[in-house]
Amino acid sequence: MSTEPRPNSTLAGLGHGVRRLLARSLGLVMPHRGDGPGIEPGESRFAVNDLRQSLRIAFGASIGFMISHLMDWNYGVFFTVFPMFMLGIIPAFNAHVVRQFLGNACLNVVEVSLVVGLTQHMPVVMTGIVFLLFYARFRLMAKGPLFVFGANGVLTLSVLMHFASYPTLDLADLLASNLVASVLAVIIAAVMYWVFPDVEPRARPSAVEKSASLVRHQTLIGAITATLSFVVFQTLDLRDSLSAQMATILILFSLGYHGARVSAVKRAIGTLLGCNLAIILQLLLFTQSDHLLLVLVSYWIGLMLFARVHLLEGGGSGVGFGGMTTLGILYGQYLGPNQDFFYDALYRFSSMCVALVVTLAVMAVLHRLLNASALTRAHAD
Repeated sequence: MSTEPRPNSTLAGLGHGVRRLLARSLGLVMPHRGDGPGIEPGESRFAVNDLRQSLRIAFGASIGFMISHLMDWNYGVFFTVFPMFMLGIIPAFNAHVVRQFLGNACLNVVEVSLVVGLTQHMPVVMTGIVFLLFYARFRLMAKGPLFVFGANGVLTLSVLMHFASYPTLDLADLLASNLVASVLAVIIAAVMYWVFPDVEPRARPSAVEKSASLVRHQTLIGAITATLSFVVFQTLDLRDSLSAQMATILILFSLGYHGARVSAVKRAIGTLLGCNLAIILQLLLFTQSDHLLLVLVSYWIGLMLFARVHLLEGGGSGVGFGGMTTLGILYGQYLGPNQDFFYDALYRFSSMCVALVVTLAVMAVLHRLLNASALTRAHAD
């Protein structure tokens, strides 16, 4: 019988793992030879492929940021975060991945246009349709083969539906920015894989056998939580809390309460580190934040540091990816000569922590309720 994976989520074990991760991240950004010094069982070594992937992430996200600024496009966060997703979360780049990524981008345009255009004046109906869209995406994620399509769909749909529901927003500009950013992310990823190819073959991830009840459990807990997140951010008019909204969705990628609990702690640490690094870099830039070259250099350095942490973790959505996306959001959406960068960073962290705590509380309740039925039971408690 398949069971939901339950990682070592004790506070002592998690604290030790985070301390080990940060200590190892202080080393030179160079691949370890052999197993590397001081590598404990279960830890990832920073191999040659990891160095190449770090370079792909840092240069790819920097190029997306640079193009969006040179073209003066709105929604710069799309152009910074999408390359991170393509190059950091997805372990390979092939035609199957490209079809899923671009197919989801095109489908999002149709879905958001129809849902917002037809149901904006009927919030209850809109919420029901949003739940069905999330349900379909999380089911694809739980099944496995179309995980990229489902994960990217959940993340972009949550952001697009939230912003598009405000009547004062230019919907065409929002959807066009999302579509252009998706195409640009694929082009950037292709170029980065050509410039910094892997030098060693990567092992294909093994397929995980899941019971029907586990698939239903993972689908429902993800869809319900994502829908409630959408409702809360709509009701409280939290259009400036993009980091918090994305955090509530990213921890759902673990497809279960136990994994989300660990992911939330790691993401909070990553966001705190990302905010602190962004503030330090902004202080170093001081009044030169309008000089694109200096901003790019500081952004690239931050991305390279967090990319190393990300790959030392094994490539999941944890401390490293949390730090990268925090930098991407702050630089892509809030960096400017007239912006209070310090306040923005503090607000991002505080709002994200509150959102994560509430999300975990909701998931804990849903986890217990779903386990009460044999049809949606994840494991035998």
